[in-house]
Amino acid sequence: MADVLGPLNLITLGIGAIIGAGIFVLTGSAAAQYAGPAIILSFVLAGIACAFAGLCYSEFASLIPIAGSAYTYGYATLGELFAWIIGWDLILEYAFGAATVASGWSGYVVSFLQDYGIHLPPQLIATPGTQMVQFQGRWEPLARMLDHFKEAKIDPATLPHAVGVINLVALVAIFLVTTILVIGIKESANLNSAIVIVKVGIVLVFIGIALKWVLSNPEKAAANWAPFIPANAGEFGKYGWSGIARASAVIFFAYIGFDAVSTAAQEAKNPQRDMPIGILGSLAICTVLYILVAGLLCGVVKYTALNVPDPVAVGIDATGVRWGSFLVKVGAIAGLGSVMLVMLLGQSRVFFSMSRDGLLPQWAGAVHPRFRTPWISTILVGFFVAFFAALIPIGILGELVSIGTLLAFVIVCAGVWVLRVKKPELHRPFKTPMVPLVPIMGILISGLMMCSLPLDTWLRLIIWLVIGMAIYFTYGASHSRVQAIRAAAEAKAQP
Repeated sequence: MADVLGPLNLITLGIGAIIGAGIFVLTGSAAAQYAGPAIILSFVLAGIACAFAGLCYSEFASLIPIAGSAYTYGYATLGELFAWIIGWDLILEYAFGAATVASGWSGYVVSFLQDYGIHLPPQLIATPGTQMVQFQGRWEPLARMLDHFKEAKIDPATLPHAVGVINLVALVAIFLVTTILVIGIKESANLNSAIVIVKVGIVLVFIGIALKWVLSNPEKAAANWAPFIPANAGEFGKYGWSGIARASAVIFFAYIGFDAVSTAAQEAKNPQRDMPIGILGSLAICTVLYILVAGLLCGVVKYTALNVPDPVAVGIDATGVRWGSFLVKVGAIAGLGSVMLVMLLGQSRVFFSMSRDGLLPQWAGAVHPRFRTPWISTILVGFFVAFFAALIPIGILGELVSIGTLLAFVIVCAGVWVLRVKKPELHRPFKTPMVPLVPIMGILISGLMMCSLPLDTWLRLIIWLVIGMAIYFTYGASHSRVQAIRAAAEAKAQP
């Protein structure tokens, strides 16, 4: 593997991987429900957590000479049980992550279609129980419109109503992506580069248009930004400082992908110098862009109206710039489509790796004779993800992804520390600086954000992990290749 990547290459790689679904999907709901305009502080906190975890990821990545996920690192360094926990956790992250993106993609598609007079039945564009209202020829979630109705003295009861039954648009999106993955898709560097340019371009277009609107309407923007930190509503995580912490855990989704920099450790010209520059540089640039987007979004639209799957679309519509609205929505639809593809592709790779190691049945890694893709696991995952996206509200999906990712970060940070103590002699092309301080800070900040998430999110994570441990001890442990090799060696050693 050639050592060809310098610090600038690593920074651009990181920016391309980080800017994705989170900023387009979860920013609005986190601001509306938890932090208000102080969502910008939540982005800073999440970025700091990623910096500590990213430095730990890089040490693992440089130890293992293959591009891999936390599952690969865990298996090679911490042992099988920890690898299983990380792998099972990654399945949660990728599956619910793809469902979250599909829900956001649905919001942008519906908004775009309504711009051109195409109206899908309201019962089929929202998760079960979502109250929908028709206003000025558009179906919108009632929660989004309440502030506007109050300001305009409109009684929502006088308008046509409907109740969401299923988000059919999100379901169809996942089925389409699953079909593409089964048939097979050649990863094109040029296509990936184009999509990165599109995603960054959308962010910059939104910042430019929203900034011009704010400068032209300073009084309206000031009113929307007030109060910057809304007073706590009497419960943990509902505004105030605890709300900032909870929002940081929810919008953590916006930083998923930064570990792509760590997987390039083997290709860095000077990993010890360039990896921190690549990780910290890409995180710093993305954090600044995220702060600008979140701050301007809350200036253009009152934060209470942003609890929607497509907040950037709501913001760009509020500016009244038609060409900007067209560009942002089309770009978001294209960008989010690629993110769904990558997440479900990553999911099938984790399944394939775990099956190869004997921890999952062989069918999970079965390759289609014609298409040469892991088709059974791709279809199975696609089926479940489609129904998650169609039936579960986007806020719950996002929280599950964040808590799963944060748990993986805690394990990786702890793993680096443990491995330094147990095997200090290992050759590490990149060494995490200031051990154990950096791993401890990574564990503490990630743990703080996990603790700020609601109890029901923890319960869902625990249930998921319990199911995973049951599968491991009833199947994985007895079919593991490592255990089989160990048993054979012990049998051979006996006289």
